[in-house]
Amino acid sequence: MARGPDGEGGGAGFSLSDQLFNADSIGGLAAEYAVLPGFDPDRFTQETLAGFDGRGLLERLDWIADCVQTQLPPAFPAMAEALEAAMPPRLDPTLKDDDFGRFIHAVPGILAVRHGLETHRERALDLLHQATQRFSMEFYIRPFLNRWPEETLARLDDWCDDPNYHVRRLVSEGTRPKLPWAKNITLAPEVPLRFLERLHADQARFVTRSVANHMNDLSKIIPDEVVRRLADWRGQGRQDAKEMGWLTRHALRTAVKRGERGALDLLGYRAGQVTAQVSVPGQVRIGEALEITVNVQSDKDLPVMVDYRLRFARPKGTAEKVFKLKATKARAGQPLVLKKAHKLKGDATTFRLYPGAHGITVQVNGVDVAEAAFDLLES
Repeated sequence: MARGPDGEGGGAGFSLSDQLFNADSIGGLAAEYAVLPGFDPDRFTQETLAGFDGRGLLERLDWIADCVQTQLPPAFPAMAEALEAAMPPRLDPTLKDDDFGRFIHAVPGILAVRHGLETHRERALDLLHQATQRFSMEFYIRPFLNRWPEETLARLDDWCDDPNYHVRRLVSEGTRPKLPWAKNITLAPEVPLRFLERLHADQARFVTRSVANHMNDLSKIIPDEVVRRLADWRGQGRQDAKEMGWLTRHALRTAVKRGERGALDLLGYRAGQVTAQVSVPGQVRIGEALEITVNVQSDKDLPVMVDYRLRFARPKGTAEKVFKLKATKARAGQPLVLKKAHKLKGDATTFRLYPGAHGITVQVNGVDVAEAAFDLLES
């Protein structure tokens, strides 16, 4: 479920902010900082919890940093030394994926930007290097890329070879042009390709997933270059073939939804003599499932990527959204029947449904091949 940077989402009463930042988590953080001489964990806990009301997720992080900062040395070099001394153990270096860390350990990144960006760049980057091995510093490297692009890029060049895969991932994730929740960076989108050229061959899925997500971002900006670069990487053979296949599919997922020919060709979904029929009920109510049946015929054996677009009635016109149906193989002369029940949720928080005339279009390997209409009724 998508959530905004305020950390709220889900059902009534759910608060990601409260889930992440509460008496238990703040108490644990206080115990970590208690190793510092003169740090009062009880004072920190009381002050921090008292300021949570009315603050969302990222605002609470800033507030936690405020409360930590008041008990640290004011000079940044000494502050950075204290922050490093209080850090928990590094995330497990034997893992290769899904070890993101805990949001509460973002504090060193916040303070690195606040107090190190202008006058202590190198010491601040050292701090981010240590901190990202506990929690990803992808948000906090970006101000350095904007303020000190060449110097920060030089540091990232070194980090591409770091033995810790969290540091290597930061190089890709922190330079993404469309990183969710994050502030924009002013780098030309082509600049980080020099890092991805190296990192695509990484042995950690956490890194290659970031590379794929970065390339997916770029596919919305420089789509032809993304396809060309992925084809080149495949030819180089520096990455395991299975992993390279996964990375390519993940990197091109948005381009495939748009039906871009180059992306589909690279994945093996080439245009052919394909026909199809799609059937749906003439009427369906909001809250029910739209029963979709697609019958695909091909004149030859052919890998097929079958997607469908729903056309929704809106108060001012229409809107379309693309959904995946199946990637499979059509056999010459043999009908391929695919079915799906698409729930038309009436309580979705991100896309409201309106009654009226709707439609469905089926595309196979990027080509529109069939369509049908239906009426959406009130629940």
